[in-house]
Amino acid sequence: MYMPYGWPEVIPLESGLSGPSSQRIVYLKVINGLMLVVGATHLELWSSSQYKVRLGKYKRVLESVQTEGENLQAVWSPDAKLIAVLTSSFYLQIFKIQFTERRMQIGGKQPSDLFFANINLLLDEQVPILVKEMTVSNIVCDNKHLLLGLSNGSLYPISWKGEFYGSYQISFHLGENNEIIRPQNSYGNGNGPGRGPIMNSSSHGPSRASAVLWLEFCLQLRILFVLYSDGRLVLCSVSKRGLKQPESLKAEQILGSEDAICVSLASVKRILAVGTKRGVVELYDLAESTSLLRTMSLCDWGYSMDDTGPVSCITWTPDNSAFAVGWKLKGLAVWSVSGCRLMSSLRQVGLSSVSSPIAKPTLDNKFEPLTNGTALMQWDEYGYRLYTIEEQSPERILVFSFGKCCLNRGVSDKTYGRQVIYGEDRLLLVHSEETDELKILHLNLPVSYISQNWPVLHVAASTDGMYLAVAGLHGLILYDMRLKKWRLFGDVSQEQKIECKGLLWLEKIIIVCNYVFASDTYELLFYPRYHLDESSLLCRKLLLAKPLVMDVYQDYILVTYHPFDVHIFHVKLSGDLTPTSNPTVQLSTVRELSIVTAKSHPTSMRFLPDQINKESAPEKISSFSKNLSSREPARCLILRANGDLSLLDLDDGHERELTDSVELFWVTCGHSEEKTNLIQEVSWLDYGHRGMQVWYPSPGADPYKQEDFLQLDPELEFDREVYPLGLLPNAGMVVGVCQRMTFSTCTEFPCFEPSPQAQTILHCLLRHLLQRDKIEEALRLAQLSAEKPHFSHCMEWLLFTVFEADISRQNTIKHNAPIADDKSSNSLLEKTCDLIRHFPEYHDVVVSVARKTDGRHWADLFSAAGRSTELFEECFQRRWYRTAACYILVIAKLEGSAVSQYCALRLLQATLDDSLYELAGELVRFLLRSGREYEHTAPESDRLSPRFLGYFLFSSKKQPTDSKSPSFKEQSAHVASVRNILENHASYLMSGKELSKLVAFVKGTQFDLVEFLQRERYGSAHLENFASGLELIGQKLQMDTLQSRLDAEFLLAQMCSVKFKEWIVVLATLLRRSEVLVDLFQHDLRLWNAYSYTLESHPAFIGYHDLLQDLEARLSSVPSFEGT
Repeated sequence: MYMPYGWPEVIPLESGLSGPSSQRIVYLKVINGLMLVVGATHLELWSSSQYKVRLGKYKRVLESVQTEGENLQAVWSPDAKLIAVLTSSFYLQIFKIQFTERRMQIGGKQPSDLFFANINLLLDEQVPILVKEMTVSNIVCDNKHLLLGLSNGSLYPISWKGEFYGSYQISFHLGENNEIIRPQNSYGNGNGPGRGPIMNSSSHGPSRASAVLWLEFCLQLRILFVLYSDGRLVLCSVSKRGLKQPESLKAEQILGSEDAICVSLASVKRILAVGTKRGVVELYDLAESTSLLRTMSLCDWGYSMDDTGPVSCITWTPDNSAFAVGWKLKGLAVWSVSGCRLMSSLRQVGLSSVSSPIAKPTLDNKFEPLTNGTALMQWDEYGYRLYTIEEQSPERILVFSFGKCCLNRGVSDKTYGRQVIYGEDRLLLVHSEETDELKILHLNLPVSYISQNWPVLHVAASTDGMYLAVAGLHGLILYDMRLKKWRLFGDVSQEQKIECKGLLWLEKIIIVCNYVFASDTYELLFYPRYHLDESSLLCRKLLLAKPLVMDVYQDYILVTYHPFDVHIFHVKLSGDLTPTSNPTVQLSTVRELSIVTAKSHPTSMRFLPDQINKESAPEKISSFSKNLSSREPARCLILRANGDLSLLDLDDGHERELTDSVELFWVTCGHSEEKTNLIQEVSWLDYGHRGMQVWYPSPGADPYKQEDFLQLDPELEFDREVYPLGLLPNAGMVVGVCQRMTFSTCTEFPCFEPSPQAQTILHCLLRHLLQRDKIEEALRLAQLSAEKPHFSHCMEWLLFTVFEADISRQNTIKHNAPIADDKSSNSLLEKTCDLIRHFPEYHDVVVSVARKTDGRHWADLFSAAGRSTELFEECFQRRWYRTAACYILVIAKLEGSAVSQYCALRLLQATLDDSLYELAGELVRFLLRSGREYEHTAPESDRLSPRFLGYFLFSSKKQPTDSKSPSFKEQSAHVASVRNILENHASYLMSGKELSKLVAFVKGTQFDLVEFLQRERYGSAHLENFASGLELIGQKLQMDTLQSRLDAEFLLAQMCSVKFKEWIVVLATLLRRSEVLVDLFQHDLRLWNAYSYTLESHPAFIGYHDLLQDLEARLSSVPSFEGT
């Protein structure tokens, strides 16, 4: 897995000669830490290692360009010593790269390992092609010969010594099953004596007008692909004689779509990627009769072929696990083989978005890289960097940095307990705590180590996740996650003797698979994690050959050699593993298997421990647990290079195929001794193009031979731009990562940031256990995770998926023949409800699921979960009023409007008593709306009688209301009940002068305070006297807070609207609103005298004397006031 990070780098290139045609790059290639760039008139050789510097260049003179034409095509020999360039006038130029003895000084005292290079012209001859107007394809080569395709459908071989052999053409006939039938004498040599080039006249072969557009040659597999302009892609096998003789090529099969435009072969996985004019990439499996695997495009992300154009280039990562695709008009993307989009240079638009990004053009588009299209691409030899050339931008190379995930492949240990992405000089750690938030932390390696041992090649996390082992070209270093410190070799000479080919953790011991260059052998080195030194070496075990894969489980080590020889060692530790003691390690071989098979080689093997049968007696479980560490694992999982996953019995060597198209897997059983491991019930999980697959142990006697062993759980599907990294066993989550781009105005390009995503697996495990009637195990698992932040969400998702499946099953039965239900046992829906009922989240979960599903199916849900009125009553008694309010709509649907209104009225009174005014407002709106609907729809006999609602018709203790008031005229019983509840609560608050609560009550319920104040002027709103009122209200409001002042302002406005003088004077005094008081007093001298006397005579109001002086000054300037 590859994930981009950081900002793209820019490598400046030499400018060519004058003229627009000379400003283009025709060839880009990376071999052995060197990068060759061929422009229209010059060549450049760069270092693609740790330091990106130019080592040499060659610039053609103007006379040569005018005579022989500009560079048209180029190719680099496999040994990186020779360069062949074909010009537009069909001149062949062969260059040789020679390194000087002059070292390049990068920085520091020590000279670098880079030497300057000279590019010398060895040969310059014209190719004897008969037709000058011919066009040519790209050039491919082996160690001896070049091969290029011509526009007449011919192939033209040339030796690296400049020998021209003439053109020949492949002739073939197509059989019924798309296989090729070669006629005898089907090859000819264009320059052969007495004959010209043989052209195929058959309609099944390429016609005379079919030009060769593209050649793709794989030296390891000896396969040549020839792409013609009519869209036919011919697969040819190449004999050991090479590309020179036409008899060496044998057409085998035609494949691909009719609009193919370029191809790229993954030699390790034997997968062919075909780019089309439609902008789509098609993957073909060459190992399985060239069948079409899948197609990839950006259509699901809102980009059509009109946006991106056709595919311009495809290049695979060195390990063939991903490939990059460039388009002619815009953009670059990286995909995994399974179809996960790992990177895109275009703006991110989710799969659920209905708007195309092209429909929203912005000026920020200039910050997107490769907006003019991608011309050329190349990965470096380690896959850490992707070099790209943008169309119409030949002056620079854009370099994208990538990190790789620590997958369980080869001889590096699993790291699913600690998710790590490693770059060339750093680690990107997925940091998670007991929250749902995940972060990426960048951990830079020590400069003293990585500068000498660049790049990072292997990373492994310890079993407890507290230590990380990192190895570069030589040596290794350890990182303590607790202390945040690095541990290195003290002796650099010892470090340089280690050429690590893999890392494994055995408890507190780090195992290094070391390659000894002097003897060309491999060995295992055992170091304690507390000290890296030869004096602390615990054991040195010589291996028979280079290991293909390795694994560790408890005290056992698995080593597999080529072709398929499995050796299992038992590790015995003598002494305490402490710095003060002298421990030693001894290895003994306990099992050897040599398996003959024609299948592809394994890329990963993992021990599969036996799982405890929890239905056994407790004493058996205890004895099993005690002997578990001494038992040798009898099975292991095998992942092969072609994606096949199989189970190997280590006792008899029998291998059982499980599934295919798998990219990675995680063995979960037996790999965690913590009690909080939530995924112990799972045997393993795997990921491929089908998504995430969960493998459970079968309830039968043999847990690996039952049909229900595998479950493809659709609820574990990630988005197609999220790639799973590993598991968090203690949280019951799968952790994935996707690309995120951040834009800044101060940088030309966006920053690529890996963004971790988490998806819980708990609901899947619980559903699996309930399906198998493991009720106690499901309850125990749920109790372990009850304190997790995502627990409520998991329970809701569990009930939702089970309920949805139950609805689907009922629909299927309804539309098909009826199936007799088994009434003897509870349904899965009932089991799920019984499980969740053990937890306080039950009521929230049930009503949340109900609100997410169609109300027509609520009866089925609550037949299993319990009667809605009973669940409401339980919430009501426990004062869970918000949850109880959610049940009101369910009750209205299932029990009728009358019952729901009765429950809502009770809940309204309770929420007002607890000052939950926002919730009370929602209940008021529901009651008024449902009351109106009920009055219009319900018959007279079904309506609630006033006597039934009399519980809520509280009589007012104040003056009686006017029955002829317009607000009360012709009111229904429902509206009157709601109004009485609100008015009585308002009277209660006003009587106690709880003014802040009164304001919140009015705002939350939209209560008409003005009308209430008009009726209650001499009732609950009456103030006995000014002094006591000012003191009491000042204490209630606490005017030193902003919210209290806002509440007082709100009340003052309401009092002014009803001209309530007593309240206006009190509130304006508390707010020190002089303008309001002046406007009031200037027309009422008696009120002013009483007001001033009260403030001056009471010691408690000494703080208002400054206000009093201000009022006197303002009133003295009023003429009418002085005259009174």
